[in-house]
Amino acid sequence: MSQQPDIVFQQWHDNQAVAEQMIPLIGSLYRRNNVVTTMFGRSLFNRSVIRILKDHRFVRKIEGTELSVQDTFPLVQAMTQLNLGPAHVDVGKLGVAFKKQGGGDALAFMREQLAEIVDCHDPDAGNGEPKDVVLYGFGRIGRILARVLIEKAGGGNLLRLKAIVVRGRGDIAKDLEKRASLLRRDSVHGPFDGTISVCPETRTLTANGNVIQVIYADSPSDVDYTDYGINNAVVVDNTGIWRDEAGLGQHLECKGVSKALLTAPGKGDLKNIVYGINHGDITQDDRIISAASCTTNAIVPVLKVMNDEYGIEHGHVETVHSYTNDQNLIDNYHKGDRRGRSAPLNMVLTETGAAKAVSKALPELGGKLTGNAIRVPTPNVSMAILNLSLERETDAESLNDYLRRMSIDSAFQKQIDFVDSPEVVSTDFVGNRHAGIVDAKATIAQGRHAVVYVWYDNEFGYSCQVIRILQQISNVAFCKLPRHA
Repeated sequence: MSQQPDIVFQQWHDNQAVAEQMIPLIGSLYRRNNVVTTMFGRSLFNRSVIRILKDHRFVRKIEGTELSVQDTFPLVQAMTQLNLGPAHVDVGKLGVAFKKQGGGDALAFMREQLAEIVDCHDPDAGNGEPKDVVLYGFGRIGRILARVLIEKAGGGNLLRLKAIVVRGRGDIAKDLEKRASLLRRDSVHGPFDGTISVCPETRTLTANGNVIQVIYADSPSDVDYTDYGINNAVVVDNTGIWRDEAGLGQHLECKGVSKALLTAPGKGDLKNIVYGINHGDITQDDRIISAASCTTNAIVPVLKVMNDEYGIEHGHVETVHSYTNDQNLIDNYHKGDRRGRSAPLNMVLTETGAAKAVSKALPELGGKLTGNAIRVPTPNVSMAILNLSLERETDAESLNDYLRRMSIDSAFQKQIDFVDSPEVVSTDFVGNRHAGIVDAKATIAQGRHAVVYVWYDNEFGYSCQVIRILQQISNVAFCKLPRHA
């Protein structure tokens, strides 16, 4: 018994060594084959040894079985030998299946499981035409989008962050340093993972080898993007100043721009897209698109699967939302009701359009939902409480089991996450890449009434949804293996 701790410690070190061997293989699959490896939806690319081990540990909560890097390493090795074509491959799901069958020949197993992409790598074909991306505005969402775009640069992503557009006058060198510093350090999301340098002469930031032009302009009409070698670009408007077709249409009048994407709810006839739900509505002719709001993105996937399984007669959405830059630090004038009161000192009852906006992505729920919001003194991560009347009965255990399955093995795996812990709090979800996370311990269900609590990182999770729309626009469409049920 006295040697048991030593054995456990040695096993940990052995697993670390295996994870270290996996990292270059995962990187090679991404860079050479455009294969993104995941562990039950969590990307393994560009992750640390500890993160890889934690993601393997996470499988126990989902499948009720241990999965070790010792189980998955042979599968990753096999993948490097199969000349694979572009795809997202869930090594976790394949690892569980391989373990359940008792192991065996890893190469033969992976050849069978990944048959549709085996020997599909063509090094001379290229990855397609890269899509230039411009961030118009460089606030909270703009900087997170920049981080994610830089992280995903390379491989088959095809998105290239070419420029940011900001207002600025006076000392350009000082302004650039401040912009770089805000990208480099973040009080909520931590330090930038990489290096950033500034060149005042060319007015550029270089982040992990990505040269980003900083363009100073007071309005879209001031910019000719072709002057900077930018063509056929998607302009992502993070300012929220314009939300209708007329206002956002100013971007399309600029040389070098083909489309505009709004990171806020669109008004009028603009398509409000929640990726995973209605992204199929995007056509080649759509030149202006809205990514809806962070709250709409968080609740629509959960509402979709709830309505599919149980039917929703009507409901109320209460949003407990972290304060935003729109509010005041201390009491001062604000055009909005109550928002003039100090954000760090008050809970502020305010309106939300998220409930009404649901119908733009899910027309079948039109007129069935009401909504309100409470801004609270936290800087990030919010919660939506879905109080629903259903068409058929359920209970908390059955409902949670269904939502858990939807988060693991459905078309909504990237949108719906699931947690079943009595100890989680809001900061535990900072950096979560899902649109929303179901808190199973808080679920209430009796008869035809259910209350579902959905956490969401209103900055990072939402930004990941925006990136998914950008990938759709750039015609990046990887198959996902193994196929979900």
